[in-house]
Amino acid sequence: MSKAKADPKSEPPQLYLFTPPLGRAIDFAPALQEALAGAQEAGFSVASVYLDVAGLSDGDATRIAAPLAPLAQAAGAAVLVNDPRVAGRIKGDGVHVRASGDALEPALEEAAESMRPDRIVGAGLLRSRHDAMTAGEADVDYICFGEPSPDGWRPDIADTLERVSWWADVFNVPCVGFAGTLEEAVQIAEAGADFVAIGDAIWSHPRGPRVAMEEIAALIAKAGRTFSS
Repeated sequence: MSKAKADPKSEPPQLYLFTPPLGRAIDFAPALQEALAGAQEAGFSVASVYLDVAGLSDGDATRIAAPLAPLAQAAGAAVLVNDPRVAGRIKGDGVHVRASGDALEPALEEAAESMRPDRIVGAGLLRSRHDAMTAGEADVDYICFGEPSPDGWRPDIADTLERVSWWADVFNVPCVGFAGTLEEAVQIAEAGADFVAIGDAIWSHPRGPRVAMEEIAALIAKAGRTFSS
């Protein structure tokens, strides 16, 4: 992921894959490999992969994430986790901070202290405009709207689209919008997001992650042609 702001009028956004909670996945490597292969076959870029090891001990998180990180990195994707210590142990590319309210600034400071200047610090679980601007002022590499909470709750897509559009129109920090479905991914692309994040819609696709990635790549590419014309 780069700090450079992509122009949504000239090219489609890139993809950001969110894994399911990996403490419940027996062996996630085949699904991840399928998804990455599907994107490559479609000629589409997966910019980043968030390995969801939140809630696990450092040892378990490292054990689960360590074999997955090289798979994503070999495909050209940056690998992020929620914890700076785990990011260091797995030779990850950065931290996706999942915090809001009073917990946001301390969490961003901790991540920046460990990751800067060479690795990524992104901000997610932003539930208010104030939180988003706080993250932007902390010089994060991206902000993310719409991702699910640990309990599975996710903001309404209309709210996510409004936040993405607002941020894309006003600020230079790259913006990620989380899509719950392939159709929502197109809406987020058209709203001006630099990156479209997606999770269960890929992993639970009835025809598998490879086909899901081929479908989402085609949909976003078509949307890109629409808003570049």
